[in-house]
Amino acid sequence: MSVNAQVHLGNNENNKKTEKSPRPLFPKREDCSHVSCYCEENVWKLCQDAALRVPEEMDRCFVVFISNPHRTVPLWKQRAGREDDRLVIWDYHVIFLYSWDSKTCLVYDLDSELPFPTFFHKYVTETFRTDQVLKSDYHRFFRVVPAKQFLQNFASDRRHMKRPDGSWIKPPPSYPAIYTINSTHNLDEYINMDFSLGPGQVFNLTDFVQRFYKINK
Repeated sequence: MSVNAQVHLGNNENNKKTEKSPRPLFPKREDCSHVSCYCEENVWKLCQDAALRVPEEMDRCFVVFISNPHRTVPLWKQRAGREDDRLVIWDYHVIFLYSWDSKTCLVYDLDSELPFPTFFHKYVTETFRTDQVLKSDYHRFFRVVPAKQFLQNFASDRRHMKRPDGSWIKPPPSYPAIYTINSTHNLDEYINMDFSLGPGQVFNLTDFVQRFYKINK
């Protein structure tokens, strides 16, 4: 069931495209906006790009924040990982989903060493693996927010990337901080994994997989 997304999409390009076939939403990974340690803004930029180029697909697009109450989430196959399995323990991470239909979902993760995009099941298998062998402090939770909603409401003044003396932990993006008429910073609302609060909907790993990967349906 794990299919290499690049091969699959390459085959699609060689075949006659139909309305029943998902198309890559974005150019090559290296052509997308990416600043290290600002994954939420990188994904916001993906949403902005999709809204401009393929607005008709936005209802199929979702933003997913991955974290837990302890802010310790292990993810494999991350480019920042140092070992062979590329394991990193983030405080949170953000990815972009393109849910074409009940059987087909693509994951766009600018920080992954997997193909861009990767089919959902392959991404889950390689990146999340399972919670069953992990201590509860490392279990992953997923806040799923419609991309339209995220693009309209997300704001960050980047305070989480500043030291007490005001210096940057990591250099920020060159473009201005993202804000709305209602907020200059609401990042914590998205990272928080309280099931009853915040935008979108929060899932555990099992329910998250069932939400976007359905077999024989």
